[in-house]
Amino acid sequence: MGFLSLRMTETNWMPSGAKTNTKVNVERMGKMRVMLPVEDVDLTAVKYKHELIQAPHLTGFPLKLFVWLVEAPLVGSLILSLLKKQNRTNEELRRTVIPEKPMFKPEFPPQEKEPGVIIMEEDSNAGDRVELALKCLPPYDPAHHWSGDSFPFLYWKIRDYAHAYRNGHVTPSMVAEKIISVMEEFNKRNPPTPFLISFDAEELRTQATASTQRFEEGEPLSVLDGIFMAIKDDIDCYPYPTKGATTWYHEVRPVKEDAVCVSKLRSCGVIFIGKANMHELGLGTTGNNPNYGTTRNPHAQDRYTGGSSSGSAALVASGLCSAALGTDSGGSVRIPSSLCGVVGLKTTYGRTNMKGSLCDCGTVEIIGPIASTVEDVMLVYAAILGSSLADGISLNPSPPCLPNLASYESSNALRSLRLGKYTEWFNDVYSTDISDKCEEVLNLLAQTHSCVTIEITIPEMHEMRTAHVVSVGCEALCVLNPDCEDGKDTQLSLDTRTNLALFRSFSASDYVTSQRIRRRIMYYHMEIFKKVDIIVTPTTGITAPVISPSSLNQGETNLQVSGNLMRFVISANLLGLPAISVPIGHDKQGLPIGLQLIGRPWAEASILRLASAVEELCADSRKRPSTFYDTLKAN
Repeated sequence: MGFLSLRMTETNWMPSGAKTNTKVNVERMGKMRVMLPVEDVDLTAVKYKHELIQAPHLTGFPLKLFVWLVEAPLVGSLILSLLKKQNRTNEELRRTVIPEKPMFKPEFPPQEKEPGVIIMEEDSNAGDRVELALKCLPPYDPAHHWSGDSFPFLYWKIRDYAHAYRNGHVTPSMVAEKIISVMEEFNKRNPPTPFLISFDAEELRTQATASTQRFEEGEPLSVLDGIFMAIKDDIDCYPYPTKGATTWYHEVRPVKEDAVCVSKLRSCGVIFIGKANMHELGLGTTGNNPNYGTTRNPHAQDRYTGGSSSGSAALVASGLCSAALGTDSGGSVRIPSSLCGVVGLKTTYGRTNMKGSLCDCGTVEIIGPIASTVEDVMLVYAAILGSSLADGISLNPSPPCLPNLASYESSNALRSLRLGKYTEWFNDVYSTDISDKCEEVLNLLAQTHSCVTIEITIPEMHEMRTAHVVSVGCEALCVLNPDCEDGKDTQLSLDTRTNLALFRSFSASDYVTSQRIRRRIMYYHMEIFKKVDIIVTPTTGITAPVISPSSLNQGETNLQVSGNLMRFVISANLLGLPAISVPIGHDKQGLPIGLQLIGRPWAEASILRLASAVEELCADSRKRPSTFYDTLKAN
């Protein structure tokens, strides 16, 4: 995610002195604004307001100078105050009275059981859950891939690899050698465009040899045995260091064991190829990284992958990995998945255990899978799901489920889905290629599956974005402050330091106010979900942006691009809702477009079911990336 300075919407506040029969305090003087209690807001009066972000686009020396100025004690405060005034941030946070109590982490009302699902046991063995997930999928047809080249472009699925291993077409060790040769090729490129930050060919060979031996003995651990995955560099994967794409974080935080999610995957036989490149500390939306080189989009080498899980999405899109793990605190799984033309799942907050990640104490971030298909996302999700003990107690999650895609009941559930669309928001995109393609998919869902689209309204979207950036910024500072006090912040990239300067300008009262806003936004969404099952939007407001050559050495800050990339993803993070990005086609430049599905709390099964239907409807529109490696047939 990247930081945003955001404007407020003025449809639900009252000027000081206004008369009302509500319990709002209206006796304040001056320019204070008083928000109506959330239940009294007139939704018919809400008017959508486009974002107007006032901030410079900087790269190279101008960015370096700007960082020097904003970090200066007096000048920096003045600059940040001016920017926040231009964007009316303080007006939202410090001059508005909000009657609701703060919500310091997502609080969900009880949810009804989803139809047509198979329930997973959180406490069961990860391999057993994966085996159960296999039963949710339609029967595997090897002829679909293996009978010739007459089919449109399709990614190899996890079940394709499993079939190839079991039938002796290829071994994990053979696939590993192909991956190693590609990584060596990328290391020689100038400028560097690394998919991975940490890579060890011998470690990869060791894992692949063990998996190959299990297949030779007829004892694979699961369908995930021998499946190659990358782990984002803010999630622990022993013996690799976790750097968060910095040059130093591994020095102050040594890795002694796998993160919980990684451990579950390892128990299933997954082979880890290394630590995927990312936007430094996850504080950016493009994937730009001057420390290790910026990962290029497999569909267009001059374009960004999106961030912050940039390497994870690029590795999957290029065919080198069946899946990868990313983290998502501001669209960081969904944005790169959309820009790279793959599938990215953000789970409900608390559905996956965050222990072993750099931000394991936040209230907006999750660990989620990226894969080339919905089917593969389901298999990886089944392996990693499971709340921490603390979240299991405080959040009282509904049992995790997967859609039984082969059942008649699941088909009925698909036909009864009500899809929520906020038209003005839906159409707020840089290019109508995006909204037109998304609208086309909604029409196909109506024609093919009788899904009904219902118009909705979401108030206070600008306040929501401000609340999100304050929340994620303050939580990031909480983790980083001890090292910043030791002077490590001077070793961070320039755009990261710009973000941290803004985050430091937020006060404790700003944080509490943001949590009051969170409660209001949660109320609106829970009311919406009484009328619809899933909210549908484009994933991003733009397709993959061009990489500025001047940004490669020192980074860049471009809040207009960040605003376009993050426009539709924020609510799922601030409110902890599940969401998924599914590729649905390309714009006129051949760049991927993603459709986002946002579900009720704990309703991963519903969005996965609809995502699978969308994927099937759009299968013929997927195009082979210009950078693509066939790791099965090439052997």
